Amino acid sequence: MTPRLFEAKNGPLWDELEQALDRAEKRPRDKAKDKQAAKPAGKPKPLDGARLAELYRRACEHLALSQARAYPIHLTQRLESLTQRAHRLIYRRHDYGVARLRQLVLVDFPQAVRQQRWYLLAATLLFVVPALATGLACYFDPGFILHIASAEQAQEFDRMYSGSERSLGRTRSADTDWQMFGYYVMHNIGIGFQCFAGGLFLGIGAVFFILFNGVFLGAVAGYLTARGHTENFWSFVVTHGAFELTAIVLAGAAGLQLGHALLAPGRHTRLEALRRAAAEAIVIVYGVIGMLVIAAAIEAFWSSARWVLPEVKYGVGGACWLFVFAYLGLQGRPARAARTAARSVHAG
Repeated sequence: MTPRLFEAKNGPLWDELEQALDRAEKRPRDKAKDKQAAKPAGKPKPLDGARLAELYRRACEHLALSQARAYPIHLTQRLESLTQRAHRLIYRRHDYGVARLRQLVLVDFPQAVRQQRWYLLAATLLFVVPALATGLACYFDPGFILHIASAEQAQEFDRMYSGSERSLGRTRSADTDWQMFGYYVMHNIGIGFQCFAGGLFLGIGAVFFILFNGVFLGAVAGYLTARGHTENFWSFVVTHGAFELTAIVLAGAAGLQLGHALLAPGRHTRLEALRRAAAEAIVIVYGVIGMLVIAAAIEAFWSSARWVLPEVKYGVGGACWLFVFAYLGLQGRPARAARTAARSVHAG
C-alpha cells in the first residue's frame, strides 16, 4: 500500500482521535479544520473512553506499520504525536498506581509476549530441544550426567529427591520457608537477568544462558527419572515450573530481541535500535520478574512440602500450566484492552 493510499484510508480515524484529544485536553479548536472536515464547531460531544481507547489502539497499529514500511517522516511523526498524547491522557495520574499495574498485568505484558512471538519461538526451541536431548541421554545412560555435572552434584541430586529428606528440592540452609522464599527470588531473578542481559553481547550471551539452562535441567530430569526419583522430582517441579521455566524462556526471548537490534539495526543507528528494542522488551522483563516471584513463593511454600500428596501437586501443576498458556495467549486481546483503557480514562 502506498503512503498516500494508507493516509487516505486511515486519515479519518486519525482526525477523530486528534479531535477527541483536543476536547479532552481542552485545546482551542481549529475552525479551519472543522470546515475542512465538514463538521460545524458546535458543542463538543462528551468524551467516549471506549472509543478513545479503540482509536489509540488503531493508531499504535498504524504507527508500527508506518515505521516498518518506512513511510514519509511527516506521516510517522503525526502518528507518534497522536499516540504519545493518547497515552498520556489514558494513563495520566496512574503511571505508578493501581490502574497502571492493572494495565501492565492485564494488557501490556501478554500483548508484548505475543508481539515478540518469533523471538519467543526461537528461545523456546533453544531451551526445549537441548533439554529433551540431554534428558533422554541421561535417562538411557545415567552416567551421562557426569558430562554435565560433577559426581558430587549428582550425589546431591540423589539426596535432595530421596525419601529420607524432610522436604524436597534444594538443600534448606535457611531455617524457615520465608528465608527460602527470599533465596529463591534472588536465585530465579538472577537467572532471568542473565538470559535478558546476555542479549547485549549481540545475542550470544542470551543464546548461551538459554542453552545452558535447558541442557542442565534436561540432564537432571533424565538422571533423576532413571534413578527412580520420578515421583519426588516431578511432583516438586510441576507447579512452580509453569511460572519459572516460562519466565526464563521469556527473559531469553527479550535478550534475543536486544541482540537482533544490535545485529540488524535497519534504518537506525545501533544505539537507537537498541533503545527502541529495550523499550519494548522492558515490558516483558517486568512480567518475567512477577512470574519469578510467584514461582519462588510456590517453590518455598508448596513444591517442597511433603504433606501435600503428589497427585494433588500434579493436579495443581497442570492447572497452573493451563493458566499460564491461557493468560499469555488470550489475555489483553483488543476487546479486553479497550475496556481496560476505557476504565483508566474514566478513572482519570
